[in-house]
Amino acid sequence: MIACLVPNIQKTGAVETAARAALLLHRLNAEVLLARQPGEECSVPYARSLPRQEAFERADLLITVGGDGTILHTAKHSLAYNKPILGINLGRTGFLATCELDEMEKKLSLLAKGQYTLDKRMLLDVCAKTDPPWQHTALNDMVLYKSDMLHTIDFSVFCDGILVNRSRGDGVIVATPTGSTAYSLSAGGPILDAAVQGIVVTPICAHSLQRPPMVFSAARRLTIQLDAQDRQAVYISSDGAEQRLLPHGCEVEIMQARQCVRLVSFHPADQFQAIDQKLKGR
Repeated sequence: MIACLVPNIQKTGAVETAARAALLLHRLNAEVLLARQPGEECSVPYARSLPRQEAFERADLLITVGGDGTILHTAKHSLAYNKPILGINLGRTGFLATCELDEMEKKLSLLAKGQYTLDKRMLLDVCAKTDPPWQHTALNDMVLYKSDMLHTIDFSVFCDGILVNRSRGDGVIVATPTGSTAYSLSAGGPILDAAVQGIVVTPICAHSLQRPPMVFSAARRLTIQLDAQDRQAVYISSDGAEQRLLPHGCEVEIMQARQCVRLVSFHPADQFQAIDQKLKGR
């Protein structure tokens, strides 16, 4: 097995945790690589440092060290290589990471023995019709939001070209089942089983009593159209990282991506265990 470590060196303890993981994997007879991020220098004993692209290409699987944000970032940069991802959680919540610090020895041992499954997570292809088009792939969500907290924005939601909702509020979240436990949940959206192929549309602080979140089949093509007469600045982001200012009246198309992300899982109900333990504060 060739494992590639991807530590978020901005997080306290990430390099030390990566070094511990490298030692454990070395003792389990695994070859260990360290993905060298552009502009970053990091050294870990028992791990061979390679440029990120080369490390991702050579590895059998990727092991992130950080929080869910580290997994999201790694997933974006590893899509072309289709490698499974295991997250070692250093974050506050960590719904995507299936290995906590006190579980490292046990779960890395299971990993080396091949005693794990792969949990396929759907992605969203997002295209804002700007010049040039703004195109991104999201594992969690796409968010349209306003820049002025004192005013609302108007937008319409279309499903396969049919108008299904007009709304006014602070914006809208379009989430995957994976992202249903992120920003969408905070805005009042439902939790979806990660095995479900669906898309959640959740208005943010809707200025109405009749604008509930909606769940669409992943086979649908959704379009969010901004009001052409609205003068509020509206931004779009993908997984909370990419951001762009949109023109008035802009249309954003969202559909299921052909690719998926594979997350390492040690139990079929890992997602629900994380929800039970972390959302309830246990």
